[in-house]
Amino acid sequence: MTPHSHIAHAAYHDLLRLLQDEAVSEIRGAPSLVTRGNKAYWYDSYRVGTKVHKAYIGEDTPALRARMERITGLKSEAKSRRIERTRLIRILRAEGLMDMDRATGSLLNAIAKAGVFRLGGTVIGTHAFRLYEGVLGLRYSFDQMAQTGDIDIASFARLSLALDDVVSPPLQKVLGDFAFDPVPGLEKASTWRWRQSQSGLLVEFLTPSFEEAESIRTLPALGVQAQALHHLNYLLAEPIKAAAIYQSGVLVQIPRPERFAIHKLIVAAHRRGDDHLKSGKDRAQAAFLIEALSEDRPDDLAQAYVDAKALGPRWRERLSHSLRRMPETAGRLARLPT
Repeated sequence: MTPHSHIAHAAYHDLLRLLQDEAVSEIRGAPSLVTRGNKAYWYDSYRVGTKVHKAYIGEDTPALRARMERITGLKSEAKSRRIERTRLIRILRAEGLMDMDRATGSLLNAIAKAGVFRLGGTVIGTHAFRLYEGVLGLRYSFDQMAQTGDIDIASFARLSLALDDVVSPPLQKVLGDFAFDPVPGLEKASTWRWRQSQSGLLVEFLTPSFEEAESIRTLPALGVQAQALHHLNYLLAEPIKAAAIYQSGVLVQIPRPERFAIHKLIVAAHRRGDDHLKSGKDRAQAAFLIEALSEDRPDDLAQAYVDAKALGPRWRERLSHSLRRMPETAGRLARLPT
């Protein structure tokens, strides 16, 4: 396992910081803090005609609060920030980090501009795994780990309802502009998958299921329907921001790497029948991340492992099922701090 250079590591995190600065600089009105329970959330309050709109910005954190305090300066620095982001992208490409292909990058860029990631959407699956290259500063040196795939976006239905905000333009229009057509589901009038006719690229929307049935649910903030799946609530807890290398950078949201790794062990054991090839990829991605995280972030990995085992006997059974086929990975997990 080879790390990227210090130059690449610094350039990536500078790019991520500038993308987060850019997101705050795009606020149109006056930022306001709204408290719900024991948490606080920032909203952008702006007027259109006689009506006041509120656009969700994000959960209150020290980093976001600091950006709010210098919002005037961030707005004035937009041009220089874009030039610097473009320079950092050139450095990252020269250092060998994988960039997005045009089809995927342009779509993620449009989805981000519509507000999908701001409103809780999280990229999962292979594209999330690819983005850990920059997050963790690791060089992906073998092709099977870097394969692209369909774009999976997940979000909590409850969060989507609670935000009281929606993407703009509507996500169905964004997908239509990229020649994506809805893929009919088993339930009539239920569409949670979209396919691009020319490339065959598939976009799927998913949400955690808290019931026995894995039904179709609506994500009000995103304006789409989603397939409810078990285990996703664990994966989506406390997601992080990441920078996708495309044009001058795209700010997206992905799961925490330690939760992604443990979740892959669960999913690998859950697959059936013809999904054995996907199970192999799940285990390979989990093994790769666990090897890296056991060295660089052992406490985070240990906590994610403990949290997963605490979710019940079915979770522990599936973890054990995968780890019996992965003795080296099982050994690394067993040696984590307790």
